[in-house]
Amino acid sequence: MTSRRPADSPKPMLWFALDPPNLVSLAGLLSAILAIYFAILGVFPAAMIGLVWAVAFDWFDGRVARGIKGRTEEQREFGAQLDSLIDVVSFGVAPAIVLLSVGGFRPSFLPGAAIVFAAAVIRLSYFNVFGLADGSTYRGLALDNNVIILVVLFAFQRVISTSLFAAILYVALMMLALLNVAPVRTHKFGGNWYWAIVAFALGMSALYGWQLLVHAA
Repeated sequence: MTSRRPADSPKPMLWFALDPPNLVSLAGLLSAILAIYFAILGVFPAAMIGLVWAVAFDWFDGRVARGIKGRTEEQREFGAQLDSLIDVVSFGVAPAIVLLSVGGFRPSFLPGAAIVFAAAVIRLSYFNVFGLADGSTYRGLALDNNVIILVVLFAFQRVISTSLFAAILYVALMMLALLNVAPVRTHKFGGNWYWAIVAFALGMSALYGWQLLVHAA
């Protein structure tokens, strides 16, 4: 891959990584990695806690960036690229691994996982090229909605049989993947909606943390 700009003595890579908004993005990446780890182990309450905080950090990095004055164009561009690549992990890889794990890593769940991941990278690629349809509207359903719905669905996992829940999750994620790439417009939430996401993350963390404690007991 060739660089789009001449090598004009740029700052070191870690200098960009230590930019406060990018540290927030990296915290989201860590949350997603933990979610993947616990999903593979089958500890789904812990995986859901990781996923919901991946969403919260994804929303927070933009707020941090807008609060810092004097950031260079290079810092903004690096942050946008970093955020997009982390979204591939948080909203593409992680949900796909969750689906595979719920399905016991059976071959029949592999096509579904591939569709979830493909929809994520297609949508992110499209967004990186064309951006918003207007100042407050996305083309297709934003990927963070997938994770929010996924986290809510898992609240019912323990009251539904394993096979039925796996089927419901499979169908739900296929429908969401279709909406991610569909030619529909969805509203871009921002502003005070961030605090609703934080409240949601705290509430879901309390619920799944309680489940972990009960299971451990």
